[in-house]
Amino acid sequence: SFNRVVLVGNLTRDPELRHIPSGMAVTEIGLAVNDRVKKGDQWVDEATFVDITLWGRTAEVACEYLGKGSSVLIEGRLK
Repeated sequence: SFNRVVLVGNLTRDPELRHIPSGMAVTEIGLAVNDRVKKGDQWVDEATFVDITLWGRTAEVACEYLGKGSSVLIEGRLK
C-alpha cells in the first residue's frame, strides 16, 4: 500500500511550539487548501481545512519562520 499526500495552501493560525515529556518538539498547524469549482455559470472558491502535526526539527523550523497566512507545501502521510 501507499500513504503519501502533498498539500499546498495557507496557514490558518500561527504555529505554537511545545515539547512532549521525551523532549521532542511538536507543533500543530492549520492549513487551508483552496479549490475552484464551477457552480452554474460562476466559479466559486471552496476551502478544505486540514490539521497537521509537525515533529522534531520540522516543528521548530515551522515556528521560527512561518506565521498565519504563510504559503506552504506540505508532504507527508495521512494518519
